[in-house]
Amino acid sequence: MKIKLTEDVSYILDILIKNGYEAYIVGGCVRDSLIERQLKDWDITTSAKPEDILRLFEKTIPTGIKHGTVTVVLNKNNYEVTTYRIDGYYSDNRHPDEVIFTSSLKEDLSRRDFTVNSLAYNSINGLVDMFDGISDLHNRLIKCVGDPDKRFNEDALRMLRAIRFACQLDFTIDEETYKAISRNYALLRNVSSERIKDEFCKILLTSKPSRGMKMLLETKLLDYIVPELTESVGFDQKNPHHDKNVFDHIMSVLDNSEENLIVRLGALFHDIGKPRTFSIDKKGIGHFYGHNVVSAQMAEEILKRLKFDNKTIEKVIIIITEHMSAYNNMKNRTLKKFISRVGVDNLEDLFQLQIADSKGHKKDADFSPIIKRREEVKKILESGEPFTVSQLKINGNDLIALGFKPGKYIGVLLNELLEKVMEKPELNNRDSLLKIAREKLENK
Repeated sequence: MKIKLTEDVSYILDILIKNGYEAYIVGGCVRDSLIERQLKDWDITTSAKPEDILRLFEKTIPTGIKHGTVTVVLNKNNYEVTTYRIDGYYSDNRHPDEVIFTSSLKEDLSRRDFTVNSLAYNSINGLVDMFDGISDLHNRLIKCVGDPDKRFNEDALRMLRAIRFACQLDFTIDEETYKAISRNYALLRNVSSERIKDEFCKILLTSKPSRGMKMLLETKLLDYIVPELTESVGFDQKNPHHDKNVFDHIMSVLDNSEENLIVRLGALFHDIGKPRTFSIDKKGIGHFYGHNVVSAQMAEEILKRLKFDNKTIEKVIIIITEHMSAYNNMKNRTLKKFISRVGVDNLEDLFQLQIADSKGHKKDADFSPIIKRREEVKKILESGEPFTVSQLKINGNDLIALGFKPGKYIGVLLNELLEKVMEKPELNNRDSLLKIAREKLENK
């Protein structure tokens, strides 16, 4: 079994081996090469100590000397080269208390998370498989190396990684490994929000994210990530327009959404507030008045807790808040207000969420009104017709120069002028706007 290596990787391995050290590519790059999946990076493991790596290569970065990792820089590309190691006791379920360097490849591979990630390769010795990783790769199985309880107690994030790999690769999780996740789920509380967020996002961006979400729910890991979502499980909407409970509807919308993190987060949280806004009318029909606002508020709290950046949070809140906006029969002026409210940069994400939401109701859903609105918005944007104060041909300084006192009224007047311009775009010229403003001033 032969793996094609890049020139840079071959060079690094050759230098190490020619100087008397063992060296292999290891982990995900071996796995992905064998299943013909696109590689993201190359990891190299070696018997050479960090100081040896620093000595042998001209340009290096001591990125993780304490843990045996040196980054070798070749042709402006970075390659992590790590010394064979044995991890000490994991007292915090996150990081080893100490790292012991070893000369044994087997000891290094035995500390790795899953068998499909414990494969090593070089052109001299070929494929090294000490834990039946090839068999599990052929059987499309995610299985821990050794005792799964021990692996998860070492690093609780591995439980999330197991689900992420199963979703990304369309593999099944080994039965004993899956049972161990369910036994040890509470260990996730010891993992930082940032690390959880990274794995959670990767699960959301897989081809069928609902599969990962359902595994998170079954194993109770969801209790430590988004416990609010469990409120929607089995929640009957009691509404003729919905043929699914709230959770199943959310999962359907998630699977029907584009592989775009903002849209996927919007899909996941767009109806999370429904159980908290539920009411039943005299006919026994369920309603969720204002659920978009409550869902946006809940999403903001969740995303902040998971340490998402402010820009992401802002975008997700906007599309959740606006996902119930009417699809059709908007007058030109109302449509411009809609564009201004949503923001040009968020429009396409909102339309994608609305289309996914429509598909999530039923397979043959008619989302043509959304497509129509998208086209109407496109025409307005291409026409250059103003929909924000900043697009007016005059500004606050012009109004002050005209005789208005600086203050809040300047903003009020600019918005009044915008209203007139949105109704009649031809008024957006300096002379017309100053004339209207002058009349306002004279009538004050």
